[in-house]
Amino acid sequence: MIRYNWQQNDWPNFTYSLKSAQNNLSAFAEMNGHHSGILKAIPEEIQAEAIIDFMVAEAIKTSEIEGEFFKRADVMSSIKNNLGYNKNVVKIKDKNAEGIGELMVDVRKTFKEKLNKEKLFGWHRLIMGNNKNVKIGAWRSHTEPMQVVSGAYGKVKVHFEAPPSQSISKEMDCFINWFNTSAPGSKNEINNAPLRAAIAHLYFESLHPFEDGNGRVGRAIAEKVLSQGIGRPVLLSLSRTIDANKKEYYHALEMGQRKNEITEWVDYFIKMIITAQIEAGEQINFTLKKVQFFDQFKHELNERQLKVIKKMFDEGYKGFKGGMNASKYVGIAKVSKATATRDLQYLLENKIFKTTGAAGRSTSYEIAF
Repeated sequence: MIRYNWQQNDWPNFTYSLKSAQNNLSAFAEMNGHHSGILKAIPEEIQAEAIIDFMVAEAIKTSEIEGEFFKRADVMSSIKNNLGYNKNVVKIKDKNAEGIGELMVDVRKTFKEKLNKEKLFGWHRLIMGNNKNVKIGAWRSHTEPMQVVSGAYGKVKVHFEAPPSQSISKEMDCFINWFNTSAPGSKNEINNAPLRAAIAHLYFESLHPFEDGNGRVGRAIAEKVLSQGIGRPVLLSLSRTIDANKKEYYHALEMGQRKNEITEWVDYFIKMIITAQIEAGEQINFTLKKVQFFDQFKHELNERQLKVIKKMFDEGYKGFKGGMNASKYVGIAKVSKATATRDLQYLLENKIFKTTGAAGRSTSYEIAF
């Protein structure tokens, strides 16, 4: 029984209509120009901070989607090390956190280059680290089916089954050839970055060429496509957008892998890119506000207050979940309840914080931009 796209006679000749995506495609171009203009108008050090914030967010979220959780400081140190921003290279104990940071930098630095299997193997080595249970830096070769499943033992639901391992080397040669010949300036150019990203991601995820890590590599491929399309490293986090509604993403992917007429998948993926762009605008504005905040208040804050506020800023433009309160302050700053209360009162009186909850024990605070 034919169930999946790769089993059909028209594989991998994807067809689609862009009729319902036209408004979003226009919005992509407009927002891309707007964000680019903002970045060019701000000082280089703020540009650098915004870029690092995006890379850290993407690194952390692409890992969390797959159930891996890293310390933000480790990922940031890895990215800064590889961008050359740390005068003294910071040693990172967590090799997987170090690897995902290296991946983000490599995707950014090499976006213009053609894709080849050596590049994909290199990316795979970075995200797999010292994992002894997975074949690293090579296509999968096991004889059992490669399946995407959910559910408890005995009640497993198969969402998708990829092509058998013996055909993966040939299938990936075809994918890499398609990728390179559809790039800007190539003979079969797809002159539409979001569309090409949608196809590339679906195509790669349908092959599932590695034993593990396919999602992370597949999202890096989508980022490479977008960067090639706009001619500079893209500033957005697809993984943050996916992570906010993983069920919708996995459902859209599952439906897209059932046939090679992929209009619904293309519509979904382009909408997701637009959402990521909107969030990118919020993040850029947030970075500007953060820099302005520290310029204004850094000499009015003690070390404890700085530590807590930096922790709050790490949560991004959506704010510190649940707001700050005395008990959280105690945990972050490692101080007594009395000291935390005094510090919070100072921040409130000097209009650095504002209250967000009801008065009394439930009072919480957020940064007053």
